[in-house]
Amino acid sequence: MAEERVVERTVEREPHTTVIERRGSGAGVVIGILVLVAIALLAWFLFAQNRNDAVRTDAVTGAAQSVGHAADKVGDAADKAADGK
Repeated sequence: MAEERVVERTVEREPHTTVIERRGSGAGVVIGILVLVAIALLAWFLFAQNRNDAVRTDAVTGAAQSVGHAADKVGDAADKAADGK
């Protein structure tokens, strides 16, 4: 894990004014960017998976409808054969 380094500098000025500057190493910014990238990749993956599921569902629905139409045709042919036409 990234190590954070804090640099402190104390400057004393007349009349007894103390200024303290603290600077981090910037690791927090890098970690924040990495977290945002990870969230974006996760969202893209979930969106793609959802889209693939919808395509599969549509394919199965289409196949089931084709089977249903074929069964209707077989039923009609059987009725005609039974009527002797």
